[in-house]
Amino acid sequence: MTRISMKPSLLTFINVFTVEPANQERLVELLTQVTNVSVRHAPGFISCALHRSLDGTKVTMYAQWRSKEDYEAMRGDPRPLPYLQEALTIAKFEPCMYEVVGTFEPAAE
Repeated sequence: MTRISMKPSLLTFINVFTVEPANQERLVELLTQVTNVSVRHAPGFISCALHRSLDGTKVTMYAQWRSKEDYEAMRGDPRPLPYLQEALTIAKFEPCMYEVVGTFEPAAE
């Protein structure tokens, strides 16, 4: 299960990929493969969640890392490159780093 932590030391990414609907499923496959093969094994990886839009035009990944240095070390690993390079041939990538400022759960009844 994806954890959302408000620790200020953590790095949160919300990465939005814009894709043609015909390529959405392939993009989901590529991001799933790269996460399973490499990313989830990287030091400092905490968790991620992958989402696809119902209209087929977006794929979004929410991820948290222990630090920017851990994330950059993973990006320097050559194992994810083939997946990410193919993903960028079919999608526009809009990465952004965030700080979590609030989390909410259902109210107790």
